[in-house]
Amino acid sequence: MGDLFWNKVAGAVLAILLIVMGLREIGDIAFDARAPETLGFPVDPALLEGPAGAAEEEAGPVDFGALLATASVDTGERVARRCVACHTFEQGGASGTGPNMWGVLGRTVASVPGFNYSSAMREYGADGTQWLYQNMYDYLEAPRRYVPGTSMAFAGLRSQEDRINLIAYMHAMGSSGLPFPEPLPEEPAIEEEGEGPQVAATETPDAPATAAESVDDMGELAQPGAELPDEELAEELEEILEDGE
Repeated sequence: MGDLFWNKVAGAVLAILLIVMGLREIGDIAFDARAPETLGFPVDPALLEGPAGAAEEEAGPVDFGALLATASVDTGERVARRCVACHTFEQGGASGTGPNMWGVLGRTVASVPGFNYSSAMREYGADGTQWLYQNMYDYLEAPRRYVPGTSMAFAGLRSQEDRINLIAYMHAMGSSGLPFPEPLPEEPAIEEEGEGPQVAATETPDAPATAAESVDDMGELAQPGAELPDEELAEELEEILEDGE
């Protein structure tokens, strides 16, 4: 191999490099890709707050009597399908990741035999606390917030309707012995300001137009045995009559 061979090899390598560089420049000219001014995609903060127009729950005590009376057990069963990966609801069902839920309402917390509860749940039920409507309602909304340290990984049910329907389904599954509470009494209507009781207007007799009429009226009112005006007042009235004539 002489010098001519290596010159050919070097020339071929340079030619290839020139072709690659040329193709790159042609690609940059043909496809003008400009970097965006702001990286990422715009996100509407309103979309992170939940569905638009979602009704907020009213503050104050929950009227379980009224809500459970109109709840749907069938809808609650569909809500319970989110829980069947960890829980069973039928009588005699085996416990899985979570305990069996048959007859849970009215049952002492952390009392299913053989199930390994978390220390937080055992502590919550240590004083004999039972699962009733209020604490079950609060627990289903956010389990890890209501019982910090619980091993239940479920985030919770944010919808009040879902929680009430699920509780109605739980009630039908072995907890029918726990009666629904009575509906809360209705609050009396508050009258708006300015709408006080109206006093009926009473008619008053017209004032006498002249001094003579006033004297006549006094004469009509004076009855035998009644006290008459004093002498000074009588003299003043006589002077008024004389001036009027």
